[in-house]
Amino acid sequence: MDASREEAAVTGPRRRVTQQDIARISGVSQTTVSLVLNNRLDAGVRIAPETRERVLEAIAETGYVADPVARRMVARRNRIIGVFTYEAVFPSGTRDFYQPFLAGIEESAEQLGCDLLLLTSAPVVDGRRRIFHDGNRFRLADGCILLGRETDSGELARLVAEDYPFVSVGRRADAGGPVPYVGADYPGAVAALVAGAVDRGHRRLAYLGSGSRAESRGDRRDGFTAGLTATGATGTVLAGETAELIARLPQLLADGATALFVEEPADCQQLADRLGELGHPVPAGISIVALGDPTRPATADIDFTGFRIPRREMGRQAVEVLSALLEEESTATQRLLGCASHRGASLAPPPG
Repeated sequence: MDASREEAAVTGPRRRVTQQDIARISGVSQTTVSLVLNNRLDAGVRIAPETRERVLEAIAETGYVADPVARRMVARRNRIIGVFTYEAVFPSGTRDFYQPFLAGIEESAEQLGCDLLLLTSAPVVDGRRRIFHDGNRFRLADGCILLGRETDSGELARLVAEDYPFVSVGRRADAGGPVPYVGADYPGAVAALVAGAVDRGHRRLAYLGSGSRAESRGDRRDGFTAGLTATGATGTVLAGETAELIARLPQLLADGATALFVEEPADCQQLADRLGELGHPVPAGISIVALGDPTRPATADIDFTGFRIPRREMGRQAVEVLSALLEEESTATQRLLGCASHRGASLAPPPG
């Protein structure tokens, strides 16, 4: 074994060697290790012979022995992953907000040799689908991926209490216990945009949002507040429907706001149009920052400054986490992924 592999090798009798250890030593993903161990090369998944050999060599060198409990669990699995959505997102077009999440889920499931079960028959109660209902079929799947902007804390608590394997796409607050999730680092992304606006000379900012209690919305607001604290800038947080936010633009201008941080990017163009009518064109008069990707179809004449949500990677890693839970492998079950900044053309120094 060469020096680099000696450094990476797991030594000592204190703990069982895991698939995660084998993956690190071999320089491959945990999914690849699982495929080799379970001889899933007949599932349409192609693994290079040299990669397979490297994994087998690491197994031999470390004396890895699969956890018998996990082995029995894998043997009973149907190799079906459920996908439950709180909003109606199927079918999903290429320009739809949810499409990249679903593409990542499908890609990762295919690599594992698993089928997807789309749980679309759940009844809608109070405007939202429900997991638990008479005749629900989510237990046909080995585990489930949850997708949607807003979830039900009671249902999450029941899933946690019943120890049902699931992962949420999007950060979720604890629900009687930690909820496994793969989310986006909205606080960090928004705080960075606030710092960028202040660097451009903006001193009074405004946050325009829905007032929703969903974690993804709250995380954005928290990032805005943290950014104000870090930079010493002042700001206003407004909540309401799009029409209400547009109606409050004259007062924001009168209060001296020069940069608007918009929670729903689909609203940006309407806000920009109204600002132009008020004699404050974007970005020459007022700057607009979009906090993510539009969650509904929208056209835009301006390339709005903001950030991109790693939607495809979030879906892909959600399946990766679920697979680790099913196989009782050690992994980070709560992950926040960084958002890529988008320079755009809607943030400029304030006028004057």
